[in-house]
Parts: sequence; C-alpha cells; structure tokens
Amino acid sequence: MTLVRFHRADGTLDKEVEAKPGQRLLDVAWASGQPLEGACEGVMACSTCHVIVDAQDFAQLPPASEDEEDLLDIAAHVTRTSRLACQILLSEELQSLSVRMPPGARNWMGR
Repeated sequence: MTLVRFHRADGTLDKEVEAKPGQRLLDVAWASGQPLEGACEGVMACSTCHVIVDAQDFAQLPPASEDEEDLLDIAAHVTRTSRLACQILLSEELQSLSVRMPPGARNWMGR
C-alpha cells in the first residue's frame, strides 16, 4: 500500500488515503474527492489532472514521457516537480506520495 497525502494549493494537508499498487493517482484523487478534473478521462489528452509532487517523492517516480511534458507545457502553475496524475501509477516500492493541488484546481466534471 502507498500512503498518498493530498495537500491544498496553500500546502496544508487535506487528506491522507491508502492506495493499492497499480492504481493511477488520478483515480485515487477522484475517489478521495480531490479537485482534479481529468477532462480526458485520464488518456493524457489534456492537463486538467496536473499535480505538484513533493520534491523528494518526485525523485522516486519514473520520468515523464515526452508527451506528458508537452501537456505540462500548457498547464497553469507548473513547477519543476509537476506531473499529470493520470500518468502516475502507484507501485509497491512507493511507500508514500505527497502531492499538492495547483492554485485554481477545479473538478468541473463533479467526480
């Protein structure tokens, strides 16, 4: 299990949840009521599931693909540790993961 910590845009902790290996971070976020839209349903055709990964945790993730990097180029409030939640698969090796919602993150789809 991976302990996932979701932080608000201001950095305060919003929620901690346990997730199973193999789950996409986007699905975990939706299930826990996080404000990530994922308008493309997680097929990497938008950037509405952009999250900011804790720097220490970022180093533990596989690198983003070129396609993901291209989509992050159009996301608002991108940082050096930004990723798309639909592209982060939780693994057994990942004990914990902390992510922060970018300012203005909204789930207009109501998931």
